[in-house]
Amino acid sequence: MSLFQFTARRLLSQAHCVLKPPPSKKQRFCLEMARPSSNMADFREAFARAKHIAIITGAGVSAESGVPTFRGAGGFWRKWQAQELATPEAFARNPSRVWEFYHYRREVMLSKQPNPAHMAIAECERRLSKQGRSVVVITQNIDELHRKAGTKHLLEIHGSLFKTRCTNCGNVAADYRSPICPALAGKGAPDPEIKDAAIPVEDLPRCEEDGCNGLLRPHVVWFGEALDPEVLDEVEKELNMCDLCLVVGTSSVVYPAAMFAPQVSSRGVPVAEFNMEATPATDRFRFHFPGPCGSTLPPALARHDTELIV
Repeated sequence: MSLFQFTARRLLSQAHCVLKPPPSKKQRFCLEMARPSSNMADFREAFARAKHIAIITGAGVSAESGVPTFRGAGGFWRKWQAQELATPEAFARNPSRVWEFYHYRREVMLSKQPNPAHMAIAECERRLSKQGRSVVVITQNIDELHRKAGTKHLLEIHGSLFKTRCTNCGNVAADYRSPICPALAGKGAPDPEIKDAAIPVEDLPRCEEDGCNGLLRPHVVWFGEALDPEVLDEVEKELNMCDLCLVVGTSSVVYPAAMFAPQVSSRGVPVAEFNMEATPATDRFRFHFPGPCGSTLPPALARHDTELIV
C-alpha cells in the first residue's frame, strides 16, 4: 500500500466516523474488544509459535541508554536542531560544522552501553537461532547499540554514526577512531556559546582509498534523502516472511518505517508494540505494552516453557 493510499484510506475512515450515528452499547462493546491487548500471556503464546520474528526499533529503545534524540523542546546542539544540520545542503554550506555535530554524537555514543532491551533482543536472537528460528532487527537508530549488544541480523535503515561515505568515489567504510581525524580532537562541544571551529575542508575526514582523498561524510540518511533501495528490499523480504512483528520504542510517525508494522498487521500477522505511550498506529496492532522498553521487553522475550533447550 502506498503512503497516498494509506492517507486517503485513513481520511475516508475518519470522515465515515464523523457522519455515522453514535455506536450502540453492543457496538461499543465490540470496539472495546478490538483494542490492542496488553495480555502478556497471550503474547507469549504467539511468541512461542513464531518461526520468523521481525523487530522494528526506534529512538525509544536507546533512550534508556542515555542517547540524546535532538528532538522536541531543548533538543539542540548549540543553536541548531538536528534537522538543520542533517541535510545535504547543510553539509555543502558548512562541512566543518556538520562534522563537529557528528563528531560530538560519535564521542557520546562511544561512552554509551546497551540497555536491557538491547540485550534481551540479542539474547533472543542467539537462543532462537539454535532452535531453527530467526530474528531480524530493523532499526531506525544510527547508534549501533544493537550491534554492541551482539545482534547479528541487523538492518540499519538510516545508516550508522560509525560509517563514512566518500563524496567522491562513494566508498563506504566503518571507522571507530576517536577522533575520526586530528582536526576534530576536542571539537564539537554542544554549548550554545561555543563558536564553530571552522576547520579547513582539507583537514576534515578524507577518503583513504588509493588515489582518492575525497571528502568523507557520515554514512547516515539525512533529511531529504532516500533510503538505500537495497536495504529496503531486504526489509521487504523479511517483513513478508515474518510471522510475528514487534515494534519497540518508535513513534510510528517517520515514513517509510511508520508503515512497516501496519503492512504486516494488514495480512493478519500479530504485531506487538512496546512503547512508553500509544502511537498513531497502536490501534492497528494486536498487542500494546506501555512502559520503558528495558522493563517490558526482557520478560516478553525470555525463554518460553515450551521452547526446546539446546
